[in-house]
Amino acid sequence: MPNGLTKNDEATPIDMLPGVVRRTLNEGAHTTLCELHLAKGSSIPPHTHPHEQTGYLARGRFRFRLGDRWMEMTAGDSWCVPGGVEHEVDVLEDTVAIDVFSPVREEYRDPGHIV
Repeated sequence: MPNGLTKNDEATPIDMLPGVVRRTLNEGAHTTLCELHLAKGSSIPPHTHPHEQTGYLARGRFRFRLGDRWMEMTAGDSWCVPGGVEHEVDVLEDTVAIDVFSPVREEYRDPGHIV
């Protein structure tokens, strides 16, 4: 993924899980920027990763678990997941979320762009 300017339609859609599509929009030296489209009824199962994850709910509604705390989130809400903390999502309506990961998530590099 090139640093700098990227048009949304240049980012390759990746089916991560049933009803969950990710586009890696850009990356810098220390961050990866992703857009997620999550269909109503889909979920992201409990997981951890070493990356800090900061996100913003652009549209829709879901339940987010961070550690032992659940919260229903709606458009305009945000989160910050420290590396190594378990989290999961249950999608309550069609949703668009934006996530920034640090450091760069090598496995999220856009396969349609040469680094």
